[in-house]
Amino acid sequence: MKIVVIGGTGFIGSKVVADLSERGHEAVAAAPSTGVNTLTGEGLAEALAGASVVIDVSNAPVWEDAAVLEFFTTSTRNLLAAEAAAGVGHHVALSVVGTERLPDSGYLRAKLAQEKLIADSSIPFSIVHATQFFEFVRGIADGGTEGNEVRMAPVSFQPIAGEDVARVVAEVAVGAPANRTMEIGGPDRFRMDHFFRDALAAWNDPRVVVTDPHARYFGTELSDRSLVPGDEAILGKIHYSDWPGRIPTGE
Repeated sequence: MKIVVIGGTGFIGSKVVADLSERGHEAVAAAPSTGVNTLTGEGLAEALAGASVVIDVSNAPVWEDAAVLEFFTTSTRNLLAAEAAAGVGHHVALSVVGTERLPDSGYLRAKLAQEKLIADSSIPFSIVHATQFFEFVRGIADGGTEGNEVRMAPVSFQPIAGEDVARVVAEVAVGAPANRTMEIGGPDRFRMDHFFRDALAAWNDPRVVVTDPHARYFGTELSDRSLVPGDEAILGKIHYSDWPGRIPTGE
């Protein structure tokens, strides 16, 4: 089966392409570097010819509110139109757990707009909501840093390995369209401030983690349910305690 992966040269996309190829599918990595641009439509018709499934794991190159909204809505409209013309039977999109619960985030408002376009289209779909990736926890710490302090809310946090995300996305893609949103998260739930206090200690990072109920996560205040999936979520197999990247080489 031919499966086109939009954003297929990126962090998650390259893992999805590798997983699908190992399963025996014709996985095509589509990105501007391979001549496929969803913003302009360049190369879409050629890439999607004969495709049964399209997976969109692309991400916006900028995070400013208006720009990120323009990216996700324009690229998704172009992609859905090209899929309809090519007769694609399943659209799979990767999004974020909590998208509908964090309206103060411009990025997540853009993802929600993207999801609505997908759900309102004529193409059968599956939307996968993932929690934060293990690989991005340092970036989250940096985002909460003020001087020598890392301000974190005492809320639930259930990160997942990128490898698990890619595996589940590939499994969803080769299955029947769900025509709904499903959630995936890591196998363990932590309290966010405790998690980052332990993580920084493991990194030998001198910053101090401060528990702050009003700490903002990329511009939005969190509740205990903001970042965690529901009871029916698919759980990853890799525990953070077993993930090699939790302590960078040489530290």
